[in-house]
Formats: sequence, C-alpha cells, structure tokens
Amino acid sequence: MSTAETAVSLLDLPDPASPEPGQILVAVEAAGVGPWDELEIDASWDVGLCLPAALGVEGAGRVLAVGEGVTRFAVGDRVLAHAAPLPGGSGFWAERVLINADHAAACPPGLDAVNAAALPVNGLTALQALEKLNLGRGGRLLITNGGGGTGALAVQLAAAQGVEVTATASAAATERLLGLGATEVVDYHDPNWSATVRGGFDAALIVAAGTAAAALSLVRDGGRLCSLTSDAPPEERGITSWDLYIEPNGTQLAELAERAAAGTLQLAPEAQPLSEGPAAYTRVVAGRAGGKKIVLIPA
Repeated sequence: MSTAETAVSLLDLPDPASPEPGQILVAVEAAGVGPWDELEIDASWDVGLCLPAALGVEGAGRVLAVGEGVTRFAVGDRVLAHAAPLPGGSGFWAERVLINADHAAACPPGLDAVNAAALPVNGLTALQALEKLNLGRGGRLLITNGGGGTGALAVQLAAAQGVEVTATASAAATERLLGLGATEVVDYHDPNWSATVRGGFDAALIVAAGTAAAALSLVRDGGRLCSLTSDAPPEERGITSWDLYIEPNGTQLAELAERAAAGTLQLAPEAQPLSEGPAAYTRVVAGRAGGKKIVLIPA
C-alpha cells in the first residue's frame, strides 16, 4: 500500500530483501492502523520509508527467514512487533515485512493475529508512559481520552497496579471503561468537564490533544504530567511535564502479549481486509473509528 503526498492507495510492491544480520522476514497475518500512520507520509515521523512503500509500524505474522545472529526466533514462529525504523524501507500493510529481530516478541498460543496486531503501538505507549509516571498503589491518575486504543490499555494497566483512575471519554464508553477498572469516567463532551472532577491528581496522562492545560490544573503541586500528543505544557507548581514518544521494545511487548493472551488485558480490534486499507486509514485519521482498533488482514 503506497502513499502519494497525503493520499493512500493500493500498489503492487516488490518483496523485501532477505534479512541481514539481526533481522527477520515476516509473513504478515494482520497489521495495525493508527493516527500515527499519517505522520509517516510526510516524514513527520521518520521510520525509514523508501517510497513507494507500505505504511504500518505494527503487526503480527510468521517468520519466513532469519538473519545471521538471530537466536530468539526460527522460521515458522509466530511474532508481533512494533518496528521503527523499518530496515526494509516498507511497513506492515503488505504481505511481507522486514524488521529488526529485537523489536519483535513471540506471540503466545492464546493470542490470535488480529488481537496481536492491535497491541504493539497502543500497548507499548501506555506501558512506557505509566512506567515514567511511576505511580504506586493508591495513587490517583487522570487519563484524557480513556476510550481510545491507548487510553483503554492505560486504564487497565494502571488499575492492575492499584492506581485509582479517572478517565475522560464519551458517555457511550463509560460502562466499558468502568468494567476495565476505571474508578470514574467523565464525559469530555461537557466543555466544563474539568470543573466536575475532584483535583489533586498525582499524575495526568494526556491522550487527547488540547486537554493538557485543563488536566494540568487538576494535578497536585509536585505531581507529573505526560503528554502523548506533543503538547506538554510548561512546568509549574513543581509539576514535572514532558512529551513521550514510543520506543520499540520486544521485552515489554512480550509481557503485554502474555497478559492479552491470559485475558487480563482486553483489546477491541476491528478486522478489515487489506484492500480496504485506504478507507480504514481515512476513518482512523479522521477520528471515526469509534474507539475500535482497526487491523488490516492481507488476502
């Protein structure tokens, strides 16, 4: 699947080269779609695409070939990965992809390809953000856009650590998020939502653009704010504030995959054929996925 300026279209592309040392060639069984894929087109996020190329920095599949020095995987193994940069110059929205082996994790038997492909970017982002926020049991966390792919996983991961989570989301997502472990869900459609929430949060995780300023006012003095939308506000009242950018991590991904396979981490993927990739991309970038994680499946 190629990109042409801001357009996404279907295109026949050559197969990737054979893996070099430290790399694996994967037959893609499912590939995730996210708003970040828009950033790959104009190199706002330089993942090493060599146009014409397939988009996609996450997915799941079976190993077809391994490069020299790769000992963790063998031909036929099921894997999932968030890969960036893409050593083959092309991504997961294709039948085959070349990736660095240390960006991949073994896919547990209880995790199917669609759910596996829905996990890497959202899961790693949520996990890495929470590790930096470093909240202990009984800590209070505010998550904006808790109903989205990253937010819902952050809710679950934080709640499992004994953190008290308040999330902003649509009213339609309230019951689902309470079931995932949120203590309170606030309707973000209310322009005065921040006035309805008890402040004094130990930390805030910003998953929705434009919510950082309101969230900062609800964080206690000396607290922490982590933005996933590149809009962390200036620090004040001793609050540490920063932007976080995801890093591939096969070890962390393996942990997340085991939890998803065990059913302690719930996902909400929506599978679409790869031929519907352009339409799926448009839905996701426009924010019309309805909280679902769209996953493409090659024919």
